[in-house]
Amino acid sequence: MDRNSVVIVTGANSGMGLATSMALARTGATVVMLCRSEKRGKLALDEVKRESGNDSVMLMVCDLGSHKSIADFCLEFKKRYQRLDVLINNAGVVIPGRHQTLDGYELQFGVNHLGHFLLTNMLLEVLIASAPARIINVASGAHKIGKIHFKDVNLSENYTVWRAYAQAKLANILFTYQLAEKLEGTGVTANCLHPGAVATNMGINRKTGFGTYITKLLKPFFQTSAEGAATTIYLATSNDVNGVTGKYFYKKRPIDSSKKSYDKNSAKKIWDLSEDMTGVQRFNNI
Repeated sequence: MDRNSVVIVTGANSGMGLATSMALARTGATVVMLCRSEKRGKLALDEVKRESGNDSVMLMVCDLGSHKSIADFCLEFKKRYQRLDVLINNAGVVIPGRHQTLDGYELQFGVNHLGHFLLTNMLLEVLIASAPARIINVASGAHKIGKIHFKDVNLSENYTVWRAYAQAKLANILFTYQLAEKLEGTGVTANCLHPGAVATNMGINRKTGFGTYITKLLKPFFQTSAEGAATTIYLATSNDVNGVTGKYFYKKRPIDSSKKSYDKNSAKKIWDLSEDMTGVQRFNNI
């Protein structure tokens, strides 16, 4: 990665997203910090610019729970930038209670998977034109207990927060493996990772404060955001992974993901379902 590189980091205003943005900004690269909240995003942007000394850092607002917002962002990004070297799909949500995206989908599946599915597909053209380029999906070891509930992917019945989270994280990995196959020969790689247990604000309900006490209590046993971001940063910057694709990383090393995550039939089904749910082909024809 050099000063000519352009990188997008989703969920960049806090936690691992902020730590990743900071580290990449210190390389001199142009970092686009993608945030849902303009207010929190501006505070994070100021911090990254101040600490990194890099003025080539940009805040762009996008709600991954809104397909229109994603489409609007992609159009604006393509107007501003002619290349994209690294796309880091880092943003994640896990909060108690069943919630829905603006498009009516279960929130965790809608943001953690569908939002990044649509964003990635809408940026593939510029990624391929910028090759060699990299796509990095932040997944989780929670995928091991996950199952894609194809008959009720929105978990309208039998919802639990962990069933939803594990499903979304398994979808992240199935998506990564399928994407890597589809991009073979383009010079664009796609990998995913498990960051480990990290003390972040994910899981805290900002309205009620739910999760704050638990997070503080367990914090001494968790990694810091910077530690959790280490593998993401490695995948974005290291020459060791030039040309490496379709892998699941933990602590900067490729490891096996769950048996279910290698099911090619499930990977195809989740891809086709995600296309239908996001209308990605329609958006790509704008």
